[in-house]
Amino acid sequence: MTKNISVLGSTGSIGVQTLDVAQMHNIRVSALTANKNTELIEKQARKFRPDMVAMYDNASASRLKASLADTDIKVYSGEKGIKAAAQYDKADTVVNAVVGVAGLLPTLAAIEAGKNLALANKETLVAGGSIVMSEVKKHGVKLYPVDSEHSAVFQCLQGCPENSLKKIILTASGGSFFGKTKKELENVTVEQALKHPNWSMGKKITIDSATMMNKGLEVIEASWLFGVPDESIDVLIHRESIIHSMIQLKDNAVIAQLGTADMRIPIQYALTYPQRLPSPAKELDLADIAKLTFYKPDHDTFECLAICRKALKLGGLYPAVANAANEAAVQLFLERKITFLQIAEKVSRAVTEFNDKRQDITLEDIIESDRETRAKILL
Repeated sequence: MTKNISVLGSTGSIGVQTLDVAQMHNIRVSALTANKNTELIEKQARKFRPDMVAMYDNASASRLKASLADTDIKVYSGEKGIKAAAQYDKADTVVNAVVGVAGLLPTLAAIEAGKNLALANKETLVAGGSIVMSEVKKHGVKLYPVDSEHSAVFQCLQGCPENSLKKIILTASGGSFFGKTKKELENVTVEQALKHPNWSMGKKITIDSATMMNKGLEVIEASWLFGVPDESIDVLIHRESIIHSMIQLKDNAVIAQLGTADMRIPIQYALTYPQRLPSPAKELDLADIAKLTFYKPDHDTFECLAICRKALKLGGLYPAVANAANEAAVQLFLERKITFLQIAEKVSRAVTEFNDKRQDITLEDIIESDRETRAKILL
């Protein structure tokens, strides 16, 4: 069980909930990082008294340093500061809750320093899965999934015989626009897209849920985490978000993990594995839920899922390109510069127009393809 953590992205929804779990189980918090939210991270720092905090934004770091001048907490800034938090010697586990591909470099830094990873940053494996998994093996560290879906699969696999897995079934809420047609989605607003029916999440991941891009990224992530091809990963719409994912074994038995829509359950399991301890999450009452429903995804309306599957099959840099295009397109949508449907259009065009079939890729290749793809989308 984890005793000491570094939380990267502590002011986001996953970071905040990680600190809830840490407080409940007396897990020491040695380092915190954020981008610009100095107000919240100052409150967190005063409450948990980490040895260090780091702000990616230099100006924010300067303000935070002044705010914490009456404490002995060290304040760092920029990429070097985030890396220092990822490699902080007192932490045995790094919780990576950074949003987007920006989480890749801290992930690799933590692994290099021999830290176990509680990984909530799916883009790490989407863009750099081959490199990350190779480094995990090389350094002999543990990687525990924090995404509710991948945690569910991980939990379902406990106690299953080796080589007994036939299929992974990832469940999806369907997001804000489940059941809508393309025609109905032509003029939807940012505010409508951000109204997720079940989960309280950050803006980017909520938009990804609405486009089904989030599930596409999770298919890629699951392929790397569990060593299975695209053909062995199904997606099922489950509006209630009670079954967080399932596995089908070779004898066709299906095992599911159920729970309330509370990210503190998978976060806690990643930090306390293999223990099962009391949780701050509410108890599940199936009689109160009454029914569970399931639907097949609408691939024609929500194209991002199919685009991600295509990128996974192409391999190499294609998943990184799909991810970069999506991050840039979501940014434009949130800034009201493009429509909702144009997100998928831009991601599809980026993957279709990209032409690099190399499978043996480097970190530098990923960074360069990410930069070039973003630049094209943001033109």
